[in-house]
Amino acid sequence: DMDSLDTVEAIRAASEAFRSWGNVASKERASLLRRWFDILELNAPEIARVIALESGKPLQEAVAEVAYGNAFVEMFAEETTRIVGKTLTSSDNSKQFVYLKQPIGVVALITPWNFPHAMILRKAAAALAAGCCCVVKPAEDTPLTALALASTLEQAGFPKGVFNVVTSSRLNTPDVGRTLCQNTLVAGLSFTGSTKVGKLLYSKCANSVKRLSLELGGNSPFIVFQSADVDLAVNSALSSKFRNCGQACVSPNRFLVHRKHFNKFVDQLVW
Repeated sequence: DMDSLDTVEAIRAASEAFRSWGNVASKERASLLRRWFDILELNAPEIARVIALESGKPLQEAVAEVAYGNAFVEMFAEETTRIVGKTLTSSDNSKQFVYLKQPIGVVALITPWNFPHAMILRKAAAALAAGCCCVVKPAEDTPLTALALASTLEQAGFPKGVFNVVTSSRLNTPDVGRTLCQNTLVAGLSFTGSTKVGKLLYSKCANSVKRLSLELGGNSPFIVFQSADVDLAVNSALSSKFRNCGQACVSPNRFLVHRKHFNKFVDQLVW
């Protein structure tokens, strides 16, 4: 159960690691990410069991999440060497403007409990590919998945301090979040969760003008058009709505059904 002091130490470790990690060649970062992907694939069954045990989702869904999350690491391993700049023309023919992309530094990643594996990898793989260092704050309900991922990074050979995990109880979470938002060594923050908390983090990051990436609550419609296959639509609606016990940001909250299919759709849906 970590607190704000532990969070500061994690941020310092990430900041120290960034001095060297930010200068590692893109090919070397790509190689480490590919090795990480291989280790994640090798440990996929064990990680899926951890997810199922601590989040409560069925093992089959946990296995699917692991495959989904691992794919982000594979993708960003390839994108690492595609981080290129631009050369822009100038009004003065004797000059050119060179536009370079560089890592911003330490990034804070705050992730939800409903997809404890995939949401971390989607954020962390991108950050590591870019040359940034991470401080991950997993949901207080699912800390073990984050710690399992940290173990796989160590096995892959990533330098110490590049990936840091701060686990906390619900009581300490506000202090940890506040520290991540207000510490000036943190250059960016990525959050997936509720709109209410996203607004709070947005305001807390204002004084230090951090770069923010907020994936907040949705209000997804499920649309059944006139040309739809009703049987397929009903099956898709049930799986979309109740997948992960309905705890997904893309879970449909509204059903818009063409009048031609309305009665049949409703009858099959509630049967």
